[in-house]
Amino acid sequence: MGGHDRRPPAHLTDWTGADWTPASSSPAAHPNARFTVAATRCATLADDWDAPEGVALDAIIFGGRRATTVPLVAQARDWEHGMLMGATLASERTAAAEGTVGELRRDPFAMLPFCGVHMADHWRHWLEVGAAAERSGGAPAVFQVNWFRRGESGEFLWPGFGENIHVLAWILDRLEGRADAVEGPFGRVPAPGAIDHEAAGVSREAWAALFALDRDALTAEAEDADAFLASYGERVPAALRAQLALMRASIDALGSESSG
Repeated sequence: MGGHDRRPPAHLTDWTGADWTPASSSPAAHPNARFTVAATRCATLADDWDAPEGVALDAIIFGGRRATTVPLVAQARDWEHGMLMGATLASERTAAAEGTVGELRRDPFAMLPFCGVHMADHWRHWLEVGAAAERSGGAPAVFQVNWFRRGESGEFLWPGFGENIHVLAWILDRLEGRADAVEGPFGRVPAPGAIDHEAAGVSREAWAALFALDRDALTAEAEDADAFLASYGERVPAALRAQLALMRASIDALGSESSG
């Protein structure tokens, strides 16, 4: 009952064990409800997923929960840009995090509460890892996804769940050089026709809204990211500041009107 279900059942048992119908005054699920299952239950799990010698990475995918501004999917231009994606990753707060629900919360690499070193040093380490990988054959491609963008009426624009395979297929095709992309403030996004959004049940209008750019909102996004980086002081790697400057330049190049 997280907002994806367009037609709630006529009756069920809620999280407290009480009867529930769409007319009930309380939600059916706890605000912090989650569902998890062992990876080994996935029928498509790779045979070597836990190989002790390690598993080669072709791509890293970051994901945040954003109702506006951030597109459905974007590919980083290079490793340093991908590290900016990870360093400034943000989500609107849910009941699982302290603070006001809906408030923007920066969570670098989705691991801020778990990082045992200064976060700026963590970013520097990842930049060094990528540089070493480039010297030895190439670093993984970096992508960011946002399944949670909403329309003007508050509805989710992307259906999520199994339909995410269309976005993942584009990511795989990008790795193989089979899919086109266009440049934007967040990186490289699918070119027109690169993803069959109608096969996912997404209208042309909703698809355009998933990638719509608003210059004012993007400027606010860049300013907030800049302030977040600045909060870590002089230890922030220069490469991240340079990437943010490139983002600002891309935003400045946009017209004042929103565009798809």
